[in-house]
Amino acid sequence: MHRSLFTIPVALLLTVTLAGCGQASGQSKNKTLNVTLADEPATADPNKMTDTNSGSVVFQTMEALYTYNKSNKIVPGVATKIVKPTNHGKTYTFNLRKDAKWANGQDVTAQDFVTSLRRMVNPKTKAQYADLLSAFKNYDAIQHSKMSPSKLGVKALSKTKLRIQLTKAVPYFNDLAASKYYPLNTDAVKKYGSKYGTSAAKTMSNGPYKLVGWTGSNSTWHYVKNKHYWNAKNVQINRVKVSVTKDETTAANLFKSGKIQETTVSGQYVRSNGNDKQLQTHLLGRMSLLVFNSKRKATKSENLRQAVSYVIDRQKLVKSVLGDGSKAATSAVPKGDQANPKTGEDMASEVGNLLPHNVTKAKAYWQKYLKETGKSKATLNILTDDSDADKHVGTYIQAVMEKNFKGLTVNITALPHAQHVARDFDQKYDINLIGWSTNWLDADDYLELAAKDNSVNFTHWNDSTYNQMLTSANAKTGLARYKGLMAADKYLMSVKGYVPVYQPSEAKLVSKDVGGLTYSLLNEAQYQYAYWK
Repeated sequence: MHRSLFTIPVALLLTVTLAGCGQASGQSKNKTLNVTLADEPATADPNKMTDTNSGSVVFQTMEALYTYNKSNKIVPGVATKIVKPTNHGKTYTFNLRKDAKWANGQDVTAQDFVTSLRRMVNPKTKAQYADLLSAFKNYDAIQHSKMSPSKLGVKALSKTKLRIQLTKAVPYFNDLAASKYYPLNTDAVKKYGSKYGTSAAKTMSNGPYKLVGWTGSNSTWHYVKNKHYWNAKNVQINRVKVSVTKDETTAANLFKSGKIQETTVSGQYVRSNGNDKQLQTHLLGRMSLLVFNSKRKATKSENLRQAVSYVIDRQKLVKSVLGDGSKAATSAVPKGDQANPKTGEDMASEVGNLLPHNVTKAKAYWQKYLKETGKSKATLNILTDDSDADKHVGTYIQAVMEKNFKGLTVNITALPHAQHVARDFDQKYDINLIGWSTNWLDADDYLELAAKDNSVNFTHWNDSTYNQMLTSANAKTGLARYKGLMAADKYLMSVKGYVPVYQPSEAKLVSKDVGGLTYSLLNEAQYQYAYWK
């Protein structure tokens, strides 16, 4: 998720700008931009999106209260301006653009935001990330079915005036308002109910593009310019074709043949084509990590977590296995995620490396694990995505575990992303390689993954000391909060509540004929800013 605005410049340092200004000719405006996505999206419903592929579809076709400009800075979206909260940071009152429209020509209203946020908080919706609303007034009572969703701290004061009431100030609220608090077309939600967002036909866009041709299971669709979008005159490419391309060698070949103009490639390609001027790499606000199922006897063990963490040579992994500019994890917090409010130093640097490689220690913890379980042999399964990177990382971890841990057999199950996410929530795994992408620059988003009440604490690991440290930190502000989060990070890594592996980098091939695509720690490129040179 995201962090407070003072850290945004860190993200911009990592932003790759491929081109400056440019204007499309009338002829090229009608030329389709061809791009790829790594896997099928699970949904186009902003209330229910949990995976990065679904997030990508929503990001290109929807607009929230705020949005991001071509330099990845937060600017007004449906709201007319960036609002200063009142009531000690707890009340936000937004005026909405009178020219904000849905793709069917209807006005985007304050009620559409109320519809969306009430639906998201409603336990019946089963929104996995409902806790993005946890600071809203009456959130807890609604989530526990003690109060109606209509009591959530959001109200349409008029057709174009929206009020949000929080129970506490949220340092990264503007980031949530730009990336998570989307409206939903009230009529469409009434019509489609729980089926909303399951296909393009059951989805309504209010962003620069509308979603066309996605059936809910196919691997090719289009983003078509929304002629009713308030800023449509500045959207220069009318049509974007998206093709799911899981194999990155295939993607690279399609790019070379001119059939696609933007795609993601793997470390293998980067290592072989480092001089390609159309190749761009940038670090992501993301952490790849291992979680261990605390509901299963075989994996509910700190000794096991410590053994696995120590046996992984993260430097070798990022250099030799990935080779795409990814960085070895040094703690739960990735580089560039949060800066010390007093000194400006990056938290990841300040904390230092809490995840050293030490085979001797790894073997000692493995022996403790065998003694603890009373067995001389063990078979464990690692769950991964079926993406190139995940399969390579899974194979590497399997190899070093089997090499160094006597009596261990490791099996790998690689699944399509949507199926993998379903298994995450169902807790059907032993050891699980997952990725967590943030939408705001603040360490709490990664640290909350191990908190007792977090809906995405997939392990259901529960440590009262850690929970208290996190609660205490978040009750503070400024430097005191920063130091509290840093202490929580150190504790989490000392007991390995989960095991961070690496901070991914993304390598993109972008055609020399296309300009306007920029990337940051938080965001992929927005096609609304793209143009044909």
